[in-house]
Amino acid sequence: MRIFVPIDSAARAVGADAVAEAIAREAEARDIDVQITRTGTRGMIWLEPLVEIDAGEGRVGFGPVAPEDVPALLDGRLDSLGPVDDLDWMRRQTRLTFARCGVIDPLDLDDYRAHGGLAGLRRALGMTREAIVQEVTDSGLRGRGGAGFPTGIKWNTVMQAEAAQKYIVCNADEGDSGTFADRMIMEGDPFTLIEGMAIAGIGVGATRGYVYLRSEYPDAIAAMTRAVGIARQNGVLGGSVLGSGHAFDMEIRTGAGAYVCGEETSLLNSLEGKRGVVRAKPPLPALEGFLGKPTVVNNVISLATVPVIFEKGAAHYAGFGLGRSRGTVTLQIAGNVARGGLFETAFGLTLGEVVNDIGGGTASGRPVKAVQVGGPLGAYMPVSKFDTPMGYEEFDGAGGLIGHAGLVVFDDTADMLRMARFAMEFCAIESCGKCTPCRIGAVRGVETIDRIAAGDPAAADLLTDLCETMKDGSLCALGGFTPFPVMSALTQFPDDFACRKEAAE
Repeated sequence: MRIFVPIDSAARAVGADAVAEAIAREAEARDIDVQITRTGTRGMIWLEPLVEIDAGEGRVGFGPVAPEDVPALLDGRLDSLGPVDDLDWMRRQTRLTFARCGVIDPLDLDDYRAHGGLAGLRRALGMTREAIVQEVTDSGLRGRGGAGFPTGIKWNTVMQAEAAQKYIVCNADEGDSGTFADRMIMEGDPFTLIEGMAIAGIGVGATRGYVYLRSEYPDAIAAMTRAVGIARQNGVLGGSVLGSGHAFDMEIRTGAGAYVCGEETSLLNSLEGKRGVVRAKPPLPALEGFLGKPTVVNNVISLATVPVIFEKGAAHYAGFGLGRSRGTVTLQIAGNVARGGLFETAFGLTLGEVVNDIGGGTASGRPVKAVQVGGPLGAYMPVSKFDTPMGYEEFDGAGGLIGHAGLVVFDDTADMLRMARFAMEFCAIESCGKCTPCRIGAVRGVETIDRIAAGDPAAADLLTDLCETMKDGSLCALGGFTPFPVMSALTQFPDDFACRKEAAE
């Protein structure tokens, strides 16, 4: 009998290690032959720790499981959820990037191969650089870190640049509120990120790669470090990738957790050992990036999606989605929500379907008031915009942004003036200080919102002017996108900004 228990940080935070230990003790006491496999999470965080048992007829789920439930689990007395793949949450997904997450042992390379791993890399090794880059271009893959920039265009720029050394840099500095997809893939299927980076390196002519990970992810750091060592020992990385003669190697670097280092040029400065401040562009990192050399900077999910594109073909991947948003989006549903977790699906579901149908509405049972999509710099979307499809252009047209596809749900008790103030305060604290609109504007923004709260009727117009200045004048998205949550709160929830003085009195 095989028993699967997640080793993902979210599952461990609610007792998965204690459950695994209890299963091992109980099995030994009963002299039962049990093979315990630690996996990533399936993404159903509200069911963690989720235990799966395969007694020869497929994997059946139980959850949430506590250590005291283990005797009943092994006796067959614990109610099951049924076959995990048949659960509504799993059945409705289009799992491409996350197909192996929660299924395999994350650090078992043979298990990875048995589930399609390295097939994409082997195909890429038989292609020219131009063909590799064209495959990514044809897939329609866009940056999953937030900007949505076409990945193929970035790769093509680096491929055509002339330099003795080029680099692949993975931006794993996942700092947005309500986001955890990068962490999940690194802890649950790290070899797919390694494979994607190797394909990228071979495609653009880069022989060296770096994963820039935030220090708040110790489990992901450990998993990626071990996975890189295993990949190197098995010839997936090194002087001749899978015996092809193509060289590509990589290493893991840890940042101190500054939010601004999620911006690619700040990340590169930090990676070089400098202070993490934004660089002026041009020059673009694709031409003068890490150590002044042509550099591909892609997000974890972008690079982890590359292997499935090469395994199944660009046309297969591009066959999902809507408009210019091709493939799948990894929705991370969090906040005041009944069913929080990761849900991978083709672009096109409406925001309302994600929150109410998949997420099950609020955990409090109260009406939804707002959903912040795209991290702390994302707009607050009211219920009146719940018919907006999940797509880059569609969200932009509705005054929002998808960003890293994190959704944080708020019920009708949320004070949107306080949320707007938090956005300005967050920007003021996290600003690198390079440009005046962000450095000074965010501080003035907090003060201006406090004036609104005190009942100053002229402060709302001043806040609007300030947001326009920050949006147009900031060097990077930290200052440039802070107006999204502030102005969406002000315009979509005006009642929360009115009559504050009278309420205070």
